[in-house]
Amino acid sequence: MISRTAFGWSRLLAAAVCGVALVHRMFWGLGSQTIAGQNFFAYLTIESNIAYTVLGVVAGVIALRMPEDPPWLTTARAIVLSWTITAGLAFALIVWQAGVRGIPITVPWSDVVLHFVLPAYAILAWVFGPGRRRASWRIVPYVLLYPVAWGLFTIWRGGIIGWYPYYFLDPRQVSGIPEMVLTCMIALGIFAMVACGLVLLSRMHTTEASAL
Repeated sequence: MISRTAFGWSRLLAAAVCGVALVHRMFWGLGSQTIAGQNFFAYLTIESNIAYTVLGVVAGVIALRMPEDPPWLTTARAIVLSWTITAGLAFALIVWQAGVRGIPITVPWSDVVLHFVLPAYAILAWVFGPGRRRASWRIVPYVLLYPVAWGLFTIWRGGIIGWYPYYFLDPRQVSGIPEMVLTCMIALGIFAMVACGLVLLSRMHTTEASAL
């Protein structure tokens, strides 16, 4: 099994890769000269990956200094991973829907890293990384707090500026408010399912701490 020290460095490396991808994605968006590029920090994906980067640095340092993650870190990782994994699933759905609707969409390498590569690594690290504790079912409602608050603010802000980071939040781009509400409820359901999946994985594959 991977040593705790090597795992700590892998956390730091993942955080660094995420940080580089975020910077590239920001400048790529600004170069597009569109309102989307100017609203870089309005995307749930970007915000959740910023949290992933910060938490990755903290978790990496802890893995290098302690043989086991403290309970609060397991909780924080489960919550943030639920956000980033769900954001990746949503992005894949958006790209697929754009193709079905014949809408051209460009996906830079940084989007691939943020939405697919890092979530895949995060799942593997969650299952096989040494020193992780079992996650509590109590994380599920906490996982939902952020997307609910983000969604309400984004819908309110979108009504003022006339722009939404995701098409399904705009009643004008779907059939109306009922479809928008239904889509948002489905999205929250996915957040909850991902969180439940991480809790189950933590209980099926609880790892033992390795000596440094």
